[in-house]
Amino acid sequence: MRQSASRVDLDAVRDESAAVSKSPARACATIALLAIGFGCEGKGPTTASFLPGVASEDAPDVLSRTRPLMSTVFQIQVDSPPPNAENVMREAFEEIERLETVLSEWRDDSDISQVNRLAGKKPVKVSPDALRVVDAGMDVSAWSRGAFDLSWAALWGLYDFRPDSIKIPSSEEIKPRLSLINYENIRVSKKYKTVYLKKRGMAIGTGGIAKGYALDHAGAILRGAGIDNYMIFGGGQVQVHGKRDGRPWRVGIQHPRDTGSYFAALESTGASFSTSGDYENAAFDGAGRRWHHIIDTKTGLPGDKSLSVTIMTSEGIYADALSTAAFLLGPQRALQMLRRIAYPAEAVIVGADCKVYMSPKAKKQIRMNVELVDGRLPNCKP
Repeated sequence: MRQSASRVDLDAVRDESAAVSKSPARACATIALLAIGFGCEGKGPTTASFLPGVASEDAPDVLSRTRPLMSTVFQIQVDSPPPNAENVMREAFEEIERLETVLSEWRDDSDISQVNRLAGKKPVKVSPDALRVVDAGMDVSAWSRGAFDLSWAALWGLYDFRPDSIKIPSSEEIKPRLSLINYENIRVSKKYKTVYLKKRGMAIGTGGIAKGYALDHAGAILRGAGIDNYMIFGGGQVQVHGKRDGRPWRVGIQHPRDTGSYFAALESTGASFSTSGDYENAAFDGAGRRWHHIIDTKTGLPGDKSLSVTIMTSEGIYADALSTAAFLLGPQRALQMLRRIAYPAEAVIVGADCKVYMSPKAKKQIRMNVELVDGRLPNCKP
């Protein structure tokens, strides 16, 4: 999850890692990015004609496996799989599962939960993985000047977006929590490998950064075993490497108001992508106002400056957090942030006005599937 004060219930998602996935509908439903050139069918290319040259009739097989992990669904696709693909993909899933035990704020035995339990009391020695994720989260917190804030988890439990138990907090419930959110009150010691939260009641949440880190580790396992042509989904994150049917992977960007379609795509032979959108984990109140899970930690309310943000970077750990930060900053401030920081990242942003904003490199790489009207997406309402 992002800076989200709710939790996704995935109890019904079944593990399809032991067989070719024939119809992982739930997996596809959680994905805001789509690597065009295959469908959600397991083996074989998609027949969808999203963009010209998507896949030919005799395109090589794609081996697909899915597994529910980290409160979402992960899916690995390997183009023209070598004989060792099954075992390597299993190892990649096992690594994601291992990281979940270390990084999940929902597990009582994780490093992150231990840090939160001892907030305001003492520093906690953590594993190298937890230290890396917290350190990267601090980077993005500083780069975004708190738009992404690793200490957002003080808002836990305030919201619930499940259809059968929607809960929207009052301003009186939100206000006391806001004083506990300040990334500058997180102390990280690389020398002693510790993390310390200065105030009791503080909590850090890795939902907006851990999945990207997991994709990085899973991808490293695939490449280390000689699998160069792959795609990995994890919630709103995608990592691609190599080629699909002899060409770069084409990653589609979902229309924020027409969730069955993709308004554009970016091509890459090696990148991580993350999308943050106001259409996932969302609910409407009696007045028709949209409430969603990407929370502005300055107000405790859902961000309202963007409809969706797609970030492209070399590492999933930063793509994940930067898409949250950019969403909350809004198009202009987000693009300013990306120009200001030393870390290279590109963005495609749909603003609250339905206009599409892009960083320079994204403009060169994007393939539009719709015609913009005065810079705005068609069939789009804030």
